[in-house]
Amino acid sequence: MNIRQTPRLRRLAAITAGLAVATVALSGCLYAAIPAGVEPRPSKTSAPDTEGVSAELLPFYEQTLEWGPCESGAAGFDCTTVTAPLDWENPADGEMEIAVIRHQASGTPMGSLLTNPGGPGGSGVDFIQNQLAYSVGEELIENYDVIGFDPRGVGQSTAVRCFDAADMDAYLYDIPENPRGSDEWEAELTERNREFAEACEANSGGILPFITTINSARDMDLIRAVLGDKELNYLGYSYGTFLGATYANLYPEKAGRLVLDGAIDPSVSGLAVGTTQALGFESALRAYMQNCLDSGSCPFNGTLDEAMGDLAALLASVDRTPLKSDDGRLLGADTLMTGIIVTLYSEQSWSALTQGLTEALQGDPSTALYLADAYNGREGGVYVDNSTEAFRAYNCMDYPVEDDQAAEDAAMAKIEKHAPTFAPYWSGPDSCEVWPYPPTGTRGEIHAEEAGPIVVVGTTNDPATPYEWSVSLADQLEEGVLVTRVGEGHTGYNKGNACVDDAVESFLLNDVVPEDGLECE
Repeated sequence: MNIRQTPRLRRLAAITAGLAVATVALSGCLYAAIPAGVEPRPSKTSAPDTEGVSAELLPFYEQTLEWGPCESGAAGFDCTTVTAPLDWENPADGEMEIAVIRHQASGTPMGSLLTNPGGPGGSGVDFIQNQLAYSVGEELIENYDVIGFDPRGVGQSTAVRCFDAADMDAYLYDIPENPRGSDEWEAELTERNREFAEACEANSGGILPFITTINSARDMDLIRAVLGDKELNYLGYSYGTFLGATYANLYPEKAGRLVLDGAIDPSVSGLAVGTTQALGFESALRAYMQNCLDSGSCPFNGTLDEAMGDLAALLASVDRTPLKSDDGRLLGADTLMTGIIVTLYSEQSWSALTQGLTEALQGDPSTALYLADAYNGREGGVYVDNSTEAFRAYNCMDYPVEDDQAAEDAAMAKIEKHAPTFAPYWSGPDSCEVWPYPPTGTRGEIHAEEAGPIVVVGTTNDPATPYEWSVSLADQLEEGVLVTRVGEGHTGYNKGNACVDDAVESFLLNDVVPEDGLECE
């Protein structure tokens, strides 16, 4: 059995309030508005940094970037592609294309700031293009060329491709024919996973073995070098913290000012990841439910425990008898759970959860399905990104497959005790057991010796990347500095806490290292 893993895109962190029954706005109010007619300044050209580069990698590090308008036509940005080795261990064996976007500093630039929104599988191009003011604060926009990129396997880069929209709908939303937890159910889901993996292998052009965090971190160094920067300045969220820590471990001499927000603990196994997240989401769900009960407009009533019990009953009800939507899809417990999870990334999304649960109690699955679609990158029957495919590809190569029944039983017992709402829907066959390639990643502490100070931001009730992971990563890093945001939701910077924002921006702009252990309420 595999314990579900859920860290996903930071774009899911805000589903706005003021929802109508038929329409829900996702993240729109947080998109950075670029005034019409504003175009990027003429592209600057800086000589690539090739110091210490081996002869076999020089052709990649010496490449000159050609910046031009982005494919979307978005004003205020320019785009390019960077050619990277398919296999960094054998650079002559093929190439990958890495899509890169830039928003040039509105003031005097002090260099580049590379960003990553998380995932794995999040599009850094979309993140910067659509949510610039959400991804970085105004002072960073003024002083840095803000750089986003689609990691290998993602989005506009050479990408993992698996199912078409119809097959993806069936994979993500179809109700299993067999009873949950039965041997037949296990076999049915394993076969679904096998079909998905076979489609990924058939449609991805041979790139699957090379979709790893280590290779992506090496791509980051290439991006740094061809931008002409001697050191990498970096702001990474969620999974992007693992990517940034991996970079610092590989290239400590090139690590500049790194901020890792909403950390993943690199030493934690996949089983432990899923277990800790279940507890984190249960805690966040209880915080939501108490807020709902206090609001006076909650579809549940009674004590907190009574309301949580009623929510569990709703999940069990749609598990037995799924709700049919106007487009013919069925809302079962797994999809409703996905819709719940996506709203727990941010307090701003709690009103959307209230609406979705209110409607579901009345037999209407519309908003709950919309929320699940937001998590899955589905809009109007079309999948607008490949985040699901890339998420699977990275995790199956990064995390060793585990086969310890005693450990799995202990993990489920812990989840059943401390996360009873999530427990019935949290486990299932390990999708990576049928992946076409064995994992090459390992789990272990990252120390990044001689990389200098690295700021780690953790939020105390972060459900997706629980606070204890930030504490652990800061402890592991040779010069890790922990900044704590006391509050709800996923990640801490640029979320309305001036103390966190000042600490992060003083470090990135002025190299002022925050006090280790700084607590921001």
